[in-house]
Amino acid sequence: MKHILLFLALFMAAPAMAQDSQPKVQARLIAEGKAVAPSGSITVALEEQIAPEWHTYWKNPGDAGAPTIIEWTLPPGWKADAIQWPRPMRVPVGPLMDYGYEGKLWLLSKITAPADAKAGETVTIKASASWLVCKNICIPEERSLSITVPIGAQAPDPAEAKDFAAARALLPVVSPWKITYALGNVLDLYVAAPNLVSARPKGADFFPARSGLIKNPAPQLVGYAKDGLVLRLTPGAKVSALLEGLLVLTSSDGSVQALEVNAQPGPVPAAEFTQVAAEGDLTLWLAILFALLGGLILNMMPCVLPILAMKALALAQHGTEGRRESFSYALGAIVSFAALGLLVLLLRQGGATIGWGFQLQSPMVVAGFALLVFAVGLNLSGLFEVGSITAGEGLTRKNGSLGAFFTGVLAVAVAAPCTAPFMAAALGFALSQGVAAALAVFVALGVGFALPFILLGLWPRALSFLPRPGPWMLRLKQFLAFPMYMAAAWLVWVLAQQAGPRGVAIVSAAMIFVAMAAWLWSVTRDMTARGRILGTVAALLVLLGALWGVNQLRGAVPVPATQTTRGESYSTAKLASYRAQGRAVFVDATAAWCITCLVNEEAVLNKQPVQSAFAQKNVVYMVADWTNQNPEITALLKEYGRSGVPLYLYYAPGGAAPKILPQILTEAGVLAALES
Repeated sequence: MKHILLFLALFMAAPAMAQDSQPKVQARLIAEGKAVAPSGSITVALEEQIAPEWHTYWKNPGDAGAPTIIEWTLPPGWKADAIQWPRPMRVPVGPLMDYGYEGKLWLLSKITAPADAKAGETVTIKASASWLVCKNICIPEERSLSITVPIGAQAPDPAEAKDFAAARALLPVVSPWKITYALGNVLDLYVAAPNLVSARPKGADFFPARSGLIKNPAPQLVGYAKDGLVLRLTPGAKVSALLEGLLVLTSSDGSVQALEVNAQPGPVPAAEFTQVAAEGDLTLWLAILFALLGGLILNMMPCVLPILAMKALALAQHGTEGRRESFSYALGAIVSFAALGLLVLLLRQGGATIGWGFQLQSPMVVAGFALLVFAVGLNLSGLFEVGSITAGEGLTRKNGSLGAFFTGVLAVAVAAPCTAPFMAAALGFALSQGVAAALAVFVALGVGFALPFILLGLWPRALSFLPRPGPWMLRLKQFLAFPMYMAAAWLVWVLAQQAGPRGVAIVSAAMIFVAMAAWLWSVTRDMTARGRILGTVAALLVLLGALWGVNQLRGAVPVPATQTTRGESYSTAKLASYRAQGRAVFVDATAAWCITCLVNEEAVLNKQPVQSAFAQKNVVYMVADWTNQNPEITALLKEYGRSGVPLYLYYAPGGAAPKILPQILTEAGVLAALES
């Protein structure tokens, strides 16, 4: 196939060559030394000065092209080594990917003199060099070149020393680290170099030594494991036991190093992948701004609806101490976002493959949240009183600020699993940075989330717009219990997706125990001191029984993902297979605990116009269910700069890259994406 492409390139070049006889490459031979000793050697460079916007080719030209060839004509007994190829660059040409050079190129070759070479004589070294130079068209060129070299004492040429040193700096070196690879649906190249994890190269590119080892145009994704760097490639049809090529690493300061790759099959640790070139699109200050906006918008996201009850209740409590409670709520939210972000960073540094919202991938945590929200509902219903606000009596309580603080903590705990517009890009940036920069983004996220209450604290007069405290607050408190019960029911449904009927039975029994503990606490408050003590002990024992039940969910085996009524479960292999067939694919990265995802599904994706469009265009609908931990889905999110769900991708037939849809879907938006 490559020869056919080359023939077509040469055929198409013929008219151009007739019109433009000016060579696109100026060439000459340059010797490093002034003389060469008998049995000694001298390095000779073939210099190519390539015209602007044109390129020549590396020893493996990629999908099309041909490398430079040098045929030496030497005196008897003289020998020329193979070309020393400098590191190439990736040259995209339409749907193809070539490997080559632009600008000034030096190809070094070592020439060795025989032992019987006579000192004082001068020899002529001749070379017939040919290459293919391409821009929009390809033109074959060739030159006959020669250079004379005296035989005598070795003597470097100071005039050429700097250029030869620069040429050698572009040559690959033996890798100081062990490199192995694993072949499956993808080809993972692993460099066992812990210092690369902290250094975070700005770029990493693999150049195969032979054609057919990888699919050249496919993206090369950089990932980091605990002890090294992993480069994820798309394998070709000719992967052999020894994987040879170059790994070119670009550091953050712009310096470049090419390493020789002679990799054998071996273990490759799990890693999280990203396209490093895309990280530079977002700066720290822009990420902070995005986090601030995303946190503010998060207040309006469907996934925050369960805790709107708590916010409304906090607003109702504002009076003379409203300013202090506003700041306490904001402090609780900011500290919680910072703590949760720090926990994610620490776990990822420890090698865990997790993302934003990971906490609700644990059945124990989901059950614990369900019990907490259920207990809040019981409190609002009046079954027991903690921090009473009846008829405004709680407005002057000393623990009002503490209650507001933990209201902010609870708000973050329930809202954190979802991501809002702007927030996704900010989190993706944060999780690829150091601890200080990442924490700055998480704090900004918390500030944005708490901004309405911060503004309320800075402008206390806004409290005058609220109704005066009175009996209505008791009615509001009792009414707001029902959204909390709905949130508890939703969390039980999430648990059913994770731990099945057994998990539902455990958490239901635990809820009964929590209700009993609350009742025991409440009915013994008006008894004697001994009765209150007995009631407290009994309530604690019953509550411990509920917690013991939740502990039974530790190590629960996730319920296997099932075929959805809208499509099929996601896997990297399935996606690659459908893409290889040229099929259109829509990927819905979702989770049972993400209310935003569920609203998008019911309001848009399940609607008849969208379903009809999927069927009409023969779109494969794939559901990447992240309810439970799934490294493949985590890697998918990371690949597109996301750390949480939702994520919607549309792969058009034959398209190289997917279209990323907004996190809040509309029918018109989805239908427009399918038409693109």
